[in-house]
Amino acid sequence: MTTPLEKWVDEQARLAKPDKVYWCDGSEEEARRLLEVGMKEEKIGSTPVFQELNQESWPNAYFHRSHPTDVARTEHLTFVCLANKELVGPNNNWMDPVEAKQMLAKLSDGCMRGRTMYVMPYTMGHPKSPYAKACVQVTDISYVAVNMRIMTRMGKDALERIGTREDFVRGFHSIGDLDPNKRFIMHFPDDNMVWSIGSGYGGNALLGKKCFSLRIASWLGYRESWLAEHMVILGIEDPQGKVTYITAALPSACGKTNLAMLQSALPGYKIWTLGDDIAWLNIGKDGRLYAINPETGLFGVAPGTSMKTNPNMLLTLKGKKFFPTLFTNTAVDTDKNEPWWEGLSDTPPEHMLDWQGNVWDRSKGAKAAHANSRFTASIYNSPTLSKEIDNPQGVPISAIIFGGRRTQLIPLVMEAFNWRHGVFLGTRMGSETTAAASGQNVGALRRDPMAMLPFCGYNMGDYFGHWLDIGKKLTNPPKIYSVNWFRVDENGKFIWPGFGDNIRVLKWIIDRANNKVGVQKTPLGFLPQMKDLDFSGLNIPEEKLGRLFDINLSDWESELKDIEKFFEQFGAHMPAEMWEEYHALAGHLGKK
Repeated sequence: MTTPLEKWVDEQARLAKPDKVYWCDGSEEEARRLLEVGMKEEKIGSTPVFQELNQESWPNAYFHRSHPTDVARTEHLTFVCLANKELVGPNNNWMDPVEAKQMLAKLSDGCMRGRTMYVMPYTMGHPKSPYAKACVQVTDISYVAVNMRIMTRMGKDALERIGTREDFVRGFHSIGDLDPNKRFIMHFPDDNMVWSIGSGYGGNALLGKKCFSLRIASWLGYRESWLAEHMVILGIEDPQGKVTYITAALPSACGKTNLAMLQSALPGYKIWTLGDDIAWLNIGKDGRLYAINPETGLFGVAPGTSMKTNPNMLLTLKGKKFFPTLFTNTAVDTDKNEPWWEGLSDTPPEHMLDWQGNVWDRSKGAKAAHANSRFTASIYNSPTLSKEIDNPQGVPISAIIFGGRRTQLIPLVMEAFNWRHGVFLGTRMGSETTAAASGQNVGALRRDPMAMLPFCGYNMGDYFGHWLDIGKKLTNPPKIYSVNWFRVDENGKFIWPGFGDNIRVLKWIIDRANNKVGVQKTPLGFLPQMKDLDFSGLNIPEEKLGRLFDINLSDWESELKDIEKFFEQFGAHMPAEMWEEYHALAGHLGKK
C-alpha cells in the first residue's frame, strides 16, 4: 500500500521531472558519497558544488561558493499564504494560496530535469520528544542534502515517525535556474508546507531552518499553545555546580552564536550549549516553560569569528566527528587550501580567492569573504555541548533575554517588572540591520520584536497576544530581561567589552532568577545595584560603567514615536495590554 509520504514524493517527482529519485538515509557513508557527487558531478554555473579543503588543519571541511545573486535571505520574495490575508499581518508578504500554488507549479514544472531529487525524511527535535515534528524535504542539490544532515535528525527514525501519517511537514526545494526574478520562498501554514524555488542559500533552501522551525512552527504553536522562537538556549553553571537554563533572542550578527558558546571570563562559571538559533518552548506538567532545540547544527556567520571572539566555535569548526563542516562564500587561502574570513586572523593570507572566486587584491579595499558568509557545523562537535542536548523533555527555563544592537538609550541589562512588561520589552526591540538579509540598508534601525520580525508566520499583533496567553498558563514563569552589549562612548567606541565578559551580566541574571540579589526600580524596569555586578578585572573607569545604565529621558521622545508607529500597523490585532504598557512608559518618562 502506498503511504501518504510516498504518494507526495511521487507527485513532486512528476512535477519536477528529475532524472532519478534518491531517498536519503542520513548515514555517514551517504554524506561522504554526496560530497563526492558535489565535487565531481554537480555544479553551480561552472563551479563544482563542493571543494575539499585542507583536511589536516580543517578536518572534514568543505567549501561551497553560491551564485553571486544568492547570498542571503530574500525577505521581499518570501511569502506566507493563508486564505485570510488579515491573519498574515503587515509583517509578512501575502499571496492567495491558490494563486501561489498555480504560479509555483508553472515555475517548478520540469525544474529538476538532468538532476537528482533527494528525498530527506527528518525530525525537528529528538525523535522520542513529544515536542518533535516529523518532516520531509525534497531538493535537487547535494549542498542542501548535506546541510540538512548536519542541521537535522535525518533518516530511519524520521521515516518511522512519519509512518502512514498524513500530518508531516512537507518541503519542496529546487534551485531552478537561480534567476532572481523566478525566486520565491512560499509558506502554506494550513498545509504544513513550504515551497522554495530559485535559491540555494541556507535560509531559503534548508527548509527545516527558518522556514519550518520558525514560520510554520510559530503558526503551529499559536494553534497548539506553544512558542517557536528565534532564540539561543544555554545552561549557566555556577561555582557550586548548579545549572540554570536561559533563552535569548538576539537579531542576526548581535552575538547569538558567541553567547551560545561563550567562554566565561569569570572563574568557576561555565556555559553549556543547547542551541544557537531556535528554541521551541512548551509548558511542562509542572507549569514551567521547557525548551528544546529542534536543530542539531550551527549555521553561523563566519566574519568576526575567531579564537579571540569565540574560541569554542573555532574548536567546533575543527571538530573530529564527521558530519562534515561546510564553509559557504568565505575566501580561500590558495597556498594552504583553507577557509578565511575577515576577523579570523589579524593578517590576511598572502594569496587568496575571494568569495566570488576572483584573485583577491587587498589594495582595492574589498572584503575577501562575503559579509554574510557562513559555516555549517554539527552541534555535537561543540566542546561546550550540554549533556541535556538530547533530553526529549527539554530543559526548564528560568530567564528569557531580549537583546539588540543600540549605541545609546537601552541599558546594559534590565529586568522586566513582570511577564506582561517583559512581553512589552520584546515588542519594542530594535537593532541595527545586518548583512543577513538582502534589500536592507546595513546600520539602519530596524524594529525587530523578539528577533522574530522576518520569521513570525502570522500577524504579529496576534503573536504578541499569544505570548501574553502563554504567560497566563505558566504557574512559574521565567523572569524576562533586556540586554544591550553595544552602547558607545563619546568617541563611538564600545564601552562594554562583550564576548566572554558577558558572563558578568548572565551571572546577575541567574542570581536574580534564583532570588539572590536585589534591584533598583526605574521607569524602564529593574536595574542592577552596582554592588551586585562582578566587574573584577575589568579596566573600565567607574564613570563609564555608570553610563552603561544611564536613562536619558530626553532621548526617548523619538523612540516612543517610533514604537507607537510600529504598534499602529497591527490595528485591532495589537493587544490592549501592550498599549497600556506603552502609555505607562510614556507617562513615566513625562511624554504623555
